[in-house]
Amino acid sequence: MELFAQWVIPALVGLGIGVLSGLLGVGGGTIMVPVFRLVFGMSPIMSTATSLFTIVPTSISGAVSHVRNKTCLPALGLAAGLGGALTSPLGVQLASISPAWLIMVVAAIIIIWSAVNILGKAIKAKPSAAADAAAVSASSSVSSTTASTTAAGASTKKATSAESASSNPSLQKLSRKQLLLGACIGLVAGVASGYVGVGGGFLMVPLFLSVVGIDMRKASGTSLIAVMILAIPGVIQQGILGNINYVAGIAIAIGSIPGALIGSRLVTHVPDRTLRFIFGGFLIVAAVILVLNELGILG
Repeated sequence: MELFAQWVIPALVGLGIGVLSGLLGVGGGTIMVPVFRLVFGMSPIMSTATSLFTIVPTSISGAVSHVRNKTCLPALGLAAGLGGALTSPLGVQLASISPAWLIMVVAAIIIIWSAVNILGKAIKAKPSAAADAAAVSASSSVSSTTASTTAAGASTKKATSAESASSNPSLQKLSRKQLLLGACIGLVAGVASGYVGVGGGFLMVPLFLSVVGIDMRKASGTSLIAVMILAIPGVIQQGILGNINYVAGIAIAIGSIPGALIGSRLVTHVPDRTLRFIFGGFLIVAAVILVLNELGILG
């Protein structure tokens, strides 16, 4: 029974976290911090440290799959990741000298801000865009049944792709300005990552959408590339400080690694607007859990 509680249950929880990670482009820390705090009974600093430790293998798993599926922008992810790697140790240092309650409150505030941002864009987006994409996909699959229609469809697809590339930044080669913006976003996300024990995807995804100007699918995959880079210095520092619960972190990672692979494959089948709603709702739930816990309502 002890083995079941120590390994099987955390692995199942990790599986769900991994799916959300791969699907939404977050390291999963916004769920793991509350889980480690409420379920495992860890202190705030250990919860954030163990979350950061678990984020690394989870994000690597999802990022590799996104690269294979071409649902990311590696150059932008690298720029943001390197920027974040410079500042995540600063976040860890700030967390080590902060009151326990302040860490959780800051985490909740940042998460709610991100949720409001992403839900606002989802509400403003036209639902017909997703329907049109589904219609195009269905039309493409039907056209493949005959040789003549396939040839015509291929020609149309090339023309459409060329037109989309000229209007959609995510299909174009990134400019130096976009890469610089990505690095700046990473600098901010790195501090947040080290301080509240999350990968920083909850900040990077909405900023990639609004500041860099890429679509939700590319933002999710690109964020995971950045997360797997920027979290490493913070993990090393937390390990040196002795704040990581390795058994709990590994137990969650056993499930989160395959979960991230599943989530990154699902992202190509979920409409962009739906992804935004899922992401926003997920963030709000995580923030509410953190606030209720710190107020003592959850125990």
